[in-house]
Amino acid sequence: MLIAQLSDPHVHPEGVLYQGVVDSNAQFATAIAQVNALDPRPDLVLLTGDLVDHGQEDEYTTLLRLLEALHIPVLAIPGNHDEREAFRRAFAGQPWLPAGGPIDYVVGDRGALRVVALDVTLPGHHHGVMSEAAAVWLDDVLSAEPERPTIVMMHQPPFATGIPYMDPYDCREGHRLAAVIERHPQVERILCGHVHRLMQMRFGGTLLCTAPSTTTTIALQLRPDARPASYIEPPGMLLHHWQEGRGLVSHFVPIGTFPGPFPFA
Repeated sequence: MLIAQLSDPHVHPEGVLYQGVVDSNAQFATAIAQVNALDPRPDLVLLTGDLVDHGQEDEYTTLLRLLEALHIPVLAIPGNHDEREAFRRAFAGQPWLPAGGPIDYVVGDRGALRVVALDVTLPGHHHGVMSEAAAVWLDDVLSAEPERPTIVMMHQPPFATGIPYMDPYDCREGHRLAAVIERHPQVERILCGHVHRLMQMRFGGTLLCTAPSTTTTIALQLRPDARPASYIEPPGMLLHHWQEGRGLVSHFVPIGTFPGPFPFA
């Protein structure tokens, strides 16, 4: 099973640039085209939040128009820049979409891997939280199929990255999530977005990965007095490849056109 993870496209209304400098819509369209062109083509695409920038209806209209070009089934969760009810209206009719409350759901009919979507966002805030209720829900869901290889996807990562202007906006109470994951070794990956960078760490006995943004890269600055900064670097995505007997391998894939291929390896 092959799963592409795209994150943080920050789609805007037509003709509006992200932060006044980046055509996030065009970059997301390029990402979609590259996913469609992969051979073999992925079985599933995961969108791990911040699908739009201000949670506005016209942004979601643009998002849906862009997603029409994607020839692969999509699962999505909101990020802190999304608006939960506008998100729900945009994806109305999708079989995975819950009727109310957090956008938590489970999809197990798309292939060998089971996908658990965990909405840790807090409406009106940029940080997230792993609540006690969410921990109980997740524990119940994972307990239902203890032998099934599983991915948990969420937006804000539940750890301190060391980037001082990002860490106040992490997923708080991450110890609750770690305690649940430790009880369920079938969880192959926790997949996040939010930080606009590839990061990975061991968490709750499994591997946690954050995906780069399709739009901009947040600067890697580890000094405690560093000021917020971003770069227009080549965007990227993650590609997660599951094979029976081998497990899950996660690849970083830059998005764009580059010199090559050359006849050597």
